[in-house]
Amino acid sequence: MKFDEFGFGPALSEGLDSMGFTEATPIQEQTIPVILQKSDLIACAQTGTGKTAAYLLPILHKIADNPQERVNTLILVPTRELALQIDQQIMGLAYFTGATSIAVYGGGDGMGYEQQKRAIREGVNIIVATPGRLLSHMSSGKFDFSHLQHLVLDEADTMLDMGFYDDILRIISYLPEKRQSLLFSATMPPKIRTLAKKILHTPTEINIAISKPSEGIDQRAYMVYDDQKNALIKELLQDPRYSSVIVFASKKDIVKTLARELGKKGLAVEGFHSDLDQSQREAIMNKFRARNLNVLIGTDVISRGIDIVGISLVVNYDVPPDPEDYVHRVGRTARAESTGTAITFINERDQNRFARIEKLIEYEIPKLPLPEGFTAGPAYNPRQSDGKRKKPFRKKKPFRPKRASS
Repeated sequence: MKFDEFGFGPALSEGLDSMGFTEATPIQEQTIPVILQKSDLIACAQTGTGKTAAYLLPILHKIADNPQERVNTLILVPTRELALQIDQQIMGLAYFTGATSIAVYGGGDGMGYEQQKRAIREGVNIIVATPGRLLSHMSSGKFDFSHLQHLVLDEADTMLDMGFYDDILRIISYLPEKRQSLLFSATMPPKIRTLAKKILHTPTEINIAISKPSEGIDQRAYMVYDDQKNALIKELLQDPRYSSVIVFASKKDIVKTLARELGKKGLAVEGFHSDLDQSQREAIMNKFRARNLNVLIGTDVISRGIDIVGISLVVNYDVPPDPEDYVHRVGRTARAESTGTAITFINERDQNRFARIEKLIEYEIPKLPLPEGFTAGPAYNPRQSDGKRKKPFRKKKPFRPKRASS
């Protein structure tokens, strides 16, 4: 389906034409008509399917059709990176629609806080916010949400995983009951359905099955022990083809240590973690987008907040705990019909996790031999690996009956 078939107004249509938007993705094709009809919606679709535009475009169409200096839409997101990304997309289309927006998130300075506060009070059209910072604003002043028409929860599953359930319900208690509510989630666990029942009214449900990794991704794996991982990643990054790399690790301590180790090798590398303030995080992301940074190391927080074309390599330093997280991670490469490589390190404990990934994507990922000079890693045998270290075998002492006491 083409975008000119949705019946968008001339201003928005002109913007889409100038930005090269022609063919709608499946999630856009199914959700845009529902949103235009003002129905509540619960949609399950993974990152990279175009879901942000799926809700932004019909909302911007409505705002352009009836422009007012009031808060029209609230979009709640789990991370500041996603808030900034969505705000940038709105700004790209605002030139044509006249819509105004503000990203509301924590970690900035006092000046940023006051700018956010003023924008909310003056009636910016669209607020893209993390729950904690928005609640901070709401508790420190009175804001007029009485004209709000749209509530969007984006990456709802991640927000609940991060403990924002009560914050979301508290924010919603300040909003008008008569509104259109849209819930987007990459997965649909029971807790999401519980939330949907509380905040949605007879919603339309759309489920876009999780797609397999792009055919343009060359998926590989290495069987390694933990103490081999650093040496292996240093070896891999010597390949000049890998000019833009994302490394996913399970913990921020690993992120910091690995960034230091790779930095000693002369690589342009940065660790992306929660101990950085917002200005540092934005500076790192801008350097990575501008190709002034070759290697970005982070946790799964960045797997759903980066939309950059040209990433040549994704490394899973640890096997992700959820098979769907694997799809999100490797989907950072081979975007926009490009190609890329995804490499996963599998230790002796993570084999069952990796087997579940292969079952989900219906593809057996090749396990490559370690480079020359490396001792062999563990054998791949997920049925025997339960993720626990085996206790060493101890031969039982022969039974000897006790002597009777005299």
